[in-house]
Amino acid sequence: MNLFAEIRTLVLESLDAMAADGALPQGLSQESVTVEPPRDAAHGDMATNAAMVLAKPAGLKPRDIAEDLAARLQADDRIVSAEVAGPGFLNLRLAPTVWQGIVGAVLEQGTAFGKSDMGKGQKVNVEYVSANPTGPLHVGHTRGAVFGDALASLLDYAGYEVTREYYINDGGAQVDVLARSVYLRYLEAHGKDVEFADGTYPGDYLIAAGEKLKAKVGDAYIDEPESVWLEEVRDFATDEMMALIREDLKLLNVEMDVFYSEKSLYGTGRIEQAIAQLESKGLIYRGVLEPPKGKTPEDWEPREQTLFKSTEHGDDVDRPIKKSDGAWTYFAPDIAYHYDKVQRGFDALIDVFGADHGGYVKRMKAAVSALSDNRVPLDIKLCQLVKLFKNGEPFKMSKRAGTFITLRDVVDQVGPDVTRFVMLTRKNDAPLDFDFDKAVEQSKENPVFYVQYAHARVMSVLRRAAEAGVAADDDTLKAADRSLAAHEAELALSRKLAEWPRLVEIAARTHEPHRVAFYLYELAGDFHALWNRGNDQTELRFLQEGDAAASQAKIALARAVSVVISAGLGILGVTPAQEMR
Repeated sequence: MNLFAEIRTLVLESLDAMAADGALPQGLSQESVTVEPPRDAAHGDMATNAAMVLAKPAGLKPRDIAEDLAARLQADDRIVSAEVAGPGFLNLRLAPTVWQGIVGAVLEQGTAFGKSDMGKGQKVNVEYVSANPTGPLHVGHTRGAVFGDALASLLDYAGYEVTREYYINDGGAQVDVLARSVYLRYLEAHGKDVEFADGTYPGDYLIAAGEKLKAKVGDAYIDEPESVWLEEVRDFATDEMMALIREDLKLLNVEMDVFYSEKSLYGTGRIEQAIAQLESKGLIYRGVLEPPKGKTPEDWEPREQTLFKSTEHGDDVDRPIKKSDGAWTYFAPDIAYHYDKVQRGFDALIDVFGADHGGYVKRMKAAVSALSDNRVPLDIKLCQLVKLFKNGEPFKMSKRAGTFITLRDVVDQVGPDVTRFVMLTRKNDAPLDFDFDKAVEQSKENPVFYVQYAHARVMSVLRRAAEAGVAADDDTLKAADRSLAAHEAELALSRKLAEWPRLVEIAARTHEPHRVAFYLYELAGDFHALWNRGNDQTELRFLQEGDAAASQAKIALARAVSVVISAGLGILGVTPAQEMR
């Protein structure tokens, strides 16, 4: 039940009636007509811009359209008043029974309240994390993992068919460095003295891999040249690191549908096939690029390269796909990988990258646009850096990792629920400060606690109702006389619940799961405010002594709040708290 969509439908039907009566020209586009909460709640429950957006194409004054529309809308039992404001905005007030009906809808539908068919089953691929398989996930990967996973859940909730995917970067030089690093740990496991040169990975996390390699091959690789062991150790080390990464993801309750290996693109003709597809469209040529910005002619050595004409699809410059020695650039397998996604039949692609991949956005979008004939949109979401603090100081590096703070370090400090929620308290492209002390603080300033506390309070009301002998199961609450919860403060909370389905669609459309976290914080705030008012005004308490009917009406409202909080937390991957300790 999306009340805002229902009232918008009422507005559009009234506009159609105006056109039928000759009050508006026929055939006006209604696409830009909106119904949304007013900026100032004092102005009403909803506002529509219908008169403003139709006035110019209709050749009429906005207020004239608004006044006619207002009179028609007020004929509907749901509309108490429709008032023209300013140049032609229309503010609507709805009957209390409409808001009370929201509670019934929430209890009837449960956590499906707010689910949408907006996606209409379109197939969306969300690729996230995709860290190099050279070690455990670090805090930057943590943010990308949480963001991508929440976005995938949000899109699923909004009616899309979602595939969660991890691209294993196992085809580049970094996995050779990993193999050499594991080989050093292998020698160390045999009692050899080793030295980690610059460019190798010195983290303690490779000790176990070295010992496992020893157990697997014994002393077969000792004193042997790279040509003997590099390929086998590379495969072994990659598998070990991916097992470690899967364990890290499991700590955050992140489950992928697909793990796609970059290495599978090499020697299989897939890269050549993707480039041939671009060539068939006249988008591959031999040429010389202009010097990069900031380079002087003396610094620049022009050379002919094989280039992708990405500027024809929105990029700033054309991009090399082959090096001067004939080897593929890093961009070429990425083109092939995204071509594979297009061929798998996805209707839309989403990539979640770290902030350091900003330079890849335009070229990757150009490639997908070219490969799909501009049919498949690609949205690339960049996750900015996370700064960790504890006791007012920057959090120290992990000895185990060697040079960075791991996902495991973060989860060990505060747990997966807090980690996930805090990572979504800022928009993905805004820097995030993660303060461990604040993350576990029990106060309004801690959004995780504030939302969890609201859910736990509702659970405590249900327990107290049972102790008082007041039936408060969901079936009983569905049948409660909701007119007994008609105080303005209670209606305000119902209005907030009514925003949930609209919020879901906006967040899904913009690919912004942080909006869910923000909404939950606001909903929790409204609930806590009503709870606190009940301390002074007994008629607002959820349990009304000696009056089971009134208690059930008020508890139904509280239960509806807990259902929506549970649904929202489910999207974020956070478990609702049953009680606070």
